[in-house]
Amino acid sequence: MEPQNVNQGDRNKIYFLIIVIAALIGTNGYLFFKDRQQGERLVTVSTEKDKLRLEVEKIEVELDKVNALNLDLNEKLVGEQQLAREKIAELKISLEKGKITQAELDKAQTQIDELKIFIKNYNDQVIQLQKENIFLKSTKDSLENSVKLANDKANSLANENSNLNAKVKTAAALKVQKAEIIAFRTKSSGKKIEVSKSSTTEKLSVRFNVIPNELAEKGHHNVFLRVFDPAGNLLADESNRFEADGQEMQYTHSVYIDYNNDNSTYTIDWANPKPYIKGIYTVILYTDGATMGKAQLELR
Repeated sequence: MEPQNVNQGDRNKIYFLIIVIAALIGTNGYLFFKDRQQGERLVTVSTEKDKLRLEVEKIEVELDKVNALNLDLNEKLVGEQQLAREKIAELKISLEKGKITQAELDKAQTQIDELKIFIKNYNDQVIQLQKENIFLKSTKDSLENSVKLANDKANSLANENSNLNAKVKTAAALKVQKAEIIAFRTKSSGKKIEVSKSSTTEKLSVRFNVIPNELAEKGHHNVFLRVFDPAGNLLADESNRFEADGQEMQYTHSVYIDYNNDNSTYTIDWANPKPYIKGIYTVILYTDGATMGKAQLELR
């Protein structure tokens, strides 16, 4: 009977050991699976943080793209961008924390989703602003081109008008048809006698008529004479000046004539303050800023 009792005790010990081993295995298995789940959870949290960081960076890049366009943003868009950048800065700080809860991750994801919506609307506004700027620039360029064309046309018309006026003025200018110079002296009786010697000459008389011109203005015209002696010297007072043929000149004598387009003959007398000398005297006539003609006389 004694051997049987020993075997029964051994069996009980074996059962107990089996139970203990089973318990240990179960505990180890529980701890293994728990650690595995926590490890997977840590990996998942880290992955979500990286994903959220990437999304925040994408949002920031979108804002930088807007600034790169160099658009003149209105106050509303500038203010909205500032708020968005502040929110991005807060998210970056939150995602840089060593430990972060799932609730914090969910909150960050919600804020990022809101920023995405904001960025979409913001970009839509910027695109609209860009289109408006393009339209305004196109309109401005079109207006500037229209103004330029109008100015060019006005300048062209002004030039044409100026050329036309110049042509009309040229066509309307009085021109000498025939001119002659007569030297004379006055007798004691008052009678004028034509002479040919320089020693007896007292005055020169310029006689001329004008080519008929319907375009010429009728009425008084101031005729300027420039008298040159045989040596080529202009006989004129320094203070006597006028403009003709685009330049200022000195004149010897001036007188008004009454032009009526009737082929009248005009006479202008001039006395030399200096003694006359032998040779050819030249008289050039001007009126209305242009040359009329000239005449010459040789004195012996």
